[in-house]
Amino acid sequence: MSDIKRILKEGAIQIGSGGSAGFVEVCIMHPLDLVKTRLQLQSKFMNKNDPKYYKGIFDCFGKMYKQEGMFSFWKGIIPPIIAETPKRAVKFFTFEQYKQFVMFGSPTPTPLTFSLAGFGAGVTEAILVNPFEVVKVTLQANKSKSSEMPSTWAMTRKIVNENGFGLRGLNKGVTATVARNSVFNMIYFGFYHSVKGYLPEFENTYHEFFRKVAIGFVSGSLASCVNIPFDVAKSRIQGPQPVSGQIKYKSTIQSITIVYKEEGLTALYKGLLPKVLRLGPGGAIMLVVYDYSHKYLTEVFA
Repeated sequence: MSDIKRILKEGAIQIGSGGSAGFVEVCIMHPLDLVKTRLQLQSKFMNKNDPKYYKGIFDCFGKMYKQEGMFSFWKGIIPPIIAETPKRAVKFFTFEQYKQFVMFGSPTPTPLTFSLAGFGAGVTEAILVNPFEVVKVTLQANKSKSSEMPSTWAMTRKIVNENGFGLRGLNKGVTATVARNSVFNMIYFGFYHSVKGYLPEFENTYHEFFRKVAIGFVSGSLASCVNIPFDVAKSRIQGPQPVSGQIKYKSTIQSITIVYKEEGLTALYKGLLPKVLRLGPGGAIMLVVYDYSHKYLTEVFA
């Protein structure tokens, strides 16, 4: 009975720590996620003289501020806030469970252990969070003023009423989300925990804090650079199609192929800078908040 209580307590601590990490990260980094999505949705066929065409990150921020208002930077934040707390809770909780599973009785985890566990955690969280991603991307693509924006609930109802819950509705682009998240988490967790184990800890609290932040930043940045073609495909599938009533971007590989053929290799890396600027520090925030929250909750419930 004591073992069951210990397992349940540890699971609750992992979920609480992961949820806290997700909530803090999304509130701070959401504007960069929005800019990343806006840039990814632009194709080379768009009119570059259009006042809502963005030349880069700062141009996008400037035009959004002038045309849509300050609060436009947090368009679509409700779905990730609703999703990120349980999503990150699921991410970190399932990572720990997969890690135990893929150790196969080995006394210590290896870099491969961390990578496989991260891959599994990414697949799990992607399946759970994809409906929220569809609503978020749809809201982020809307270039109306914040005061004219439909609510999250209204947009969700619109998507369901028009296309249902399936692969053309709330689960549109699920394979792209799975590919994006699994690749990201495989590198993210694999790199962070492997490097953290090799680099010696500092006795000084501040030095140790910045050691974890630095490793987390590199982990998030590296994972972002590798998985971004899947992210571009996801944005194209889930966002507005170029011609109303026609579905151009249907599946992950098909979308990547179309973008590559029509717009070139660099188009598959659209939004990379805001993505790295978000998930580099965002990745550090999540891992550090998780580590310290886990330590704090463990001491509280010891």
